[in-house]
Amino acid sequence: MKRILTIQDISCVGQCSTTVALPLVSACGVECAILPSAVLSNHTGGFSSWTYADLTPELTNVEHKWNELGITFDAFYTGYVGESQIDPILSIMSSCAAPGGAVRVVDPAMADNGRLYAGFADDFPVKMAKLCNGADYILPNLTEAALLVGDEPRLEGLSRDDIEFLVTKLHGLGAKNVILTGVSFKPDELGSAVSDGKTIEYDFNPRINRMSHGTGDIYASVFTGALMRGRSPFEAAALAADVVCEAISQTAEDHWYGVSFERAIPMLTKALSESGTEN
Repeated sequence: MKRILTIQDISCVGQCSTTVALPLVSACGVECAILPSAVLSNHTGGFSSWTYADLTPELTNVEHKWNELGITFDAFYTGYVGESQIDPILSIMSSCAAPGGAVRVVDPAMADNGRLYAGFADDFPVKMAKLCNGADYILPNLTEAALLVGDEPRLEGLSRDDIEFLVTKLHGLGAKNVILTGVSFKPDELGSAVSDGKTIEYDFNPRINRMSHGTGDIYASVFTGALMRGRSPFEAAALAADVVCEAISQTAEDHWYGVSFERAIPMLTKALSESGTEN
């Protein structure tokens, strides 16, 4: 069984970050270790206030203990992290990689809908780009992608040429594979562009006209878990999108702070069981 380390915050309430990553990666049949970057009472989207405990000093302490114990990982998957945590995370990815190397998946969780999340400084995308350099896979949405390459975010009216030029810029950061989400060429569809730097494949689902918190975390978690179970990047991206759509469809209208991803887990496990893939 492969072992993934996910490094991101724990938002105690809100169905996002580690509380999404741990169950979904585990449901993929992959061991999921966690390293919390911070602990929040609740996530920052839609709530009027929150507590925040920065765990940056613990990252290095934990790394030293793992090095002492010989604990290593087959893959690293990062989500919501702070500026001061980029260098410690890069050190962990280097010193705690399994013999032969480990897959690096970076979800640059920092922005959406044309703007940075609350609490991030305007220059944070430059710091996040450092984490993307050398990553095997990065999974930005349109806003994050634009900010990473120094562009003004555009969410509508993007042509295929626009998307592919943006993907090329993202590869220029040093990312080996790019999975760009939020791509749409028709009003009734939404999907992703999956690029290995040579070819680009597109995956689309019917658009669901509902704004939901935590869907990016669901997508990244399923993508990483499925990838480590032997799915190709395109297959993992397509499955991740299907699970997100299923989770949204299973969520009550008045459930505003996240989506009921728990109800999509049977679909996820069934899909991976039927695929017959194993890595």
